[in-house]
Formats: sequence, C-alpha cells, structure tokens
Amino acid sequence: MQVDAVLVLSCVSEGSQAGDLQTKQVIPIYKRSPDMTKSPMTKSEQLLRIDDHDFTMRPAFGGPPIPVGVDVQVESLDTISEVDMDFTMTLYLRHYWKDERLAFPSTNNQSMTFDSRLVKKIWVPDMFFVHSKRSFIHDTTTDNVMLRVYPDGNVLYSLRVTVTAMCNMDLSRFPLDTQTCSLEIESYAYTDDDLMLYWKKGNESLNTDDRISLSQFLIQKFHTTTKLAFYSSTGWYNRLYIHFTLRRHIFFFLLQTYFPATLMVMLSWVSFWIDRRAVPARVPLGITTVLTMSTIITGVNASMPRVSYIKAVDIYLWVSFVFVFLSVIEYAAVNYLSTVQERKERKLRERLPCTCGIGNPDEMMIDPQITGYGSMDVNTTGTYGMPENGGRQERMLAQVALNDPQITGQVKASRGYVNIWIDTHAIDKYSRVVFPGAYVLFNIIYWSIYS
Repeated sequence: MQVDAVLVLSCVSEGSQAGDLQTKQVIPIYKRSPDMTKSPMTKSEQLLRIDDHDFTMRPAFGGPPIPVGVDVQVESLDTISEVDMDFTMTLYLRHYWKDERLAFPSTNNQSMTFDSRLVKKIWVPDMFFVHSKRSFIHDTTTDNVMLRVYPDGNVLYSLRVTVTAMCNMDLSRFPLDTQTCSLEIESYAYTDDDLMLYWKKGNESLNTDDRISLSQFLIQKFHTTTKLAFYSSTGWYNRLYIHFTLRRHIFFFLLQTYFPATLMVMLSWVSFWIDRRAVPARVPLGITTVLTMSTIITGVNASMPRVSYIKAVDIYLWVSFVFVFLSVIEYAAVNYLSTVQERKERKLRERLPCTCGIGNPDEMMIDPQITGYGSMDVNTTGTYGMPENGGRQERMLAQVALNDPQITGQVKASRGYVNIWIDTHAIDKYSRVVFPGAYVLFNIIYWSIYS
C-alpha cells in the first residue's frame, strides 16, 4: 500500500507572549491506493481479451480435436412413466476444457467466476441430450449457469438442467421387472475430428445424491459408458451414456392386484360347498366373482401402455379369471347333469310295472339280497337330488326293478338305462380338491419363474 505524506499548517497562539508565534507542524495522513478490480482497465472483457479473439471458432481450430471432460451430479430422479416410456432427471452438468485465448496474468493464481452473461460471449461446447423429449435450464432466481476461468486458460462450465428423455422399457415381466434407462450426451455440431468428449474421471465422474428415492422403484446402480455414434450425413460423434438400473417394488402390486385376484378365485370356490339346488346363492356368487375379475383386469390395463406382448401380470390375472369362470361352468355342468338324470328317472318310472304288490318298500331298500346294495350304498345314493318324502323310495324301486331279469330286458329295449345313476355330488366333491390344488400349482410355477 502506497502512503502519501500531506503537510498541514496549524497556528498556535499563546496569550502570555507579546506577539503571535506561528509554528509549522507536519502531520502524516495515510491514503489508500485505487482498487484495481474496480478500475476500468480490469473489466472482465478486457482482462480476458474477449474482443481480441473470434470465439465463434473452437479453441485450437485447425489442430487436433479439443478434449472436453464431463462429470455429472444427479440431483433427483423425478418420474418414471411406463405409459409414455420416459423418465425425468435433474442434474448438474459440468464441462472441462482449456481455451488459451482466455488465459490471463495473475499473481495469486486464483480463478474468476462469472454467470451466464459472459457465457454468451465465449465458446462453450454445444452439448445436447439425445432422445430427449423436453429439457430446460433452471432460471430461478437467475439462470443456473456458472463459468469459472483459471489463469492458464482452463475453463469449468456448469449448468443445472432438468431433462425428460426416452426410455425403452421391456414390460414382459411387469410388475416383477427390472428396467435400465440411459441418458445420452453428445455434441450437436462438432464431430470427433473437432471435439473429443470423455468422462473426466471415468465411472467416478457420475455422482448421485444419497437421498434419491422413487415410490415404485429401487435404484440399484448408476454407471457410465462412452461410445461413438455415426450419422450418415455428418459423420462420427462421441457420445456419453449415463445408465441407471431400476427394480420395481412389488409390494404395491401385491396389495392392489395379486391379493384381490387371489381372493376372488378363492371366493368362487365357496360355491362348491353350497347345495346345488340353491340356485339364487350359487349363480350370483359366480357372476360377482367374474365381474370383479374383469374390473381388476381393466383397471390394470388402463394404467399401462398398449403393448403387443403379454405381461406377467396379464398371465396371472387371466389364469385367475379362467379359474373363476370354470367355477361357474362347474355349477352349470352339475345343474345340467342333475336335470338329465331326473328326466331319465321319470321316464324309467313310467315304464316300470306297478309296485303295488311290494309289501314294504323300505324293507326292500335296506335288504342287500333284494336290492343288491348294502346299507352304505343306500345311504349314499338315496339322498341325492330328490325330495325327502317319496323320492328316495321311488329311486330304490327303480333299482329293485332293474334286478328283475324280465323288467331289465324291457328297459334295455328302450334306450339303455342301465347307467342312469350319475352322482352329481361327486363333481362338487372333486372340485373342492382339484381347483385349489391346480391354483396352488400354478402359483408355485408362476412365482418360481418371475421372482
């Protein structure tokens, strides 16, 4: 700091002396030199000699390609859309290169930092995001752009960007799938003959915020790669890739899709324990489960893209729908066979001779020598499908008559009623075992393949 001495004259009067005595006293006053940073000679344009160069040309034009290093700080991964097949990411994109035209003298070797106003006056790499749908630089409260220039001409150019880019997803295993999406960075105008784009620190050039989380996905890993992209009209370009792998959380779909579908299938099995004559109970139960499964399938497909292949969730829902539908068909078969059997028994009773000579039909029904059936057979076969009063006796009388050779010959002459006995109760009994067993087997195979 320079110091200038200033002379100040002061007058001192003494009342006791006859005359006024004047003395001269020198008092030093310190004065600060002008601030060079505030001098018109230290304007950034003049210091960096911006007006002395043509910054429309890349650095070292005509020479080897200029290397531009890149690193990325991922701030947030906002949305992943299966319908639109895209993702949205906010990141800090930083570029590093050397432009000797921006070198400036400095005694302390400190860098200078500028905002977006100076960026428009110098050369910067023309990066863009390949396959991006929308992107913008944040501008609140000002443009989120930073330019830092070092005395030797090294430049750091950083900006905060939000980009929505395309992500081709394979949903064949949805919702038990793992997706890999990529953000691609490339120079728009400069080929690899003019600009060499590379990751500054390899795979360590990509940093992520530890607080990044998604509602439906688990972020497994981030990694980077570099490739060359060829365009038939313009040539080869360096392209940087940011890959991130996402695994979908299954718990949401277990609660909203798989669990309700399983409950509907199990609810359809309740009809196997309801008496076949309870038509108002079994028919609405089957229709309700079928309609509920249709609603679940429609709701899932409404939130998914219309892909031309079958997804894992489609297999589970449609197989469950088939089980529910088959339970309705099972009751239709039981009801039809019961109706056919009763019709045949009615015709058989019309062809049989009068049983008025039989003393006690009840005694004949329980006599194995006459009926050919034991007591267990009587109890098993006599309680099906007929009214409690009279129906059982009429059926057993038909069986007794069949034991008579003369009557049997008359019956065979008609349409062969020898095998008229069909235990439609057995269909329900078998269904109680076959349906749950088959569905459990399907679940074992399904989850072993897709888990």
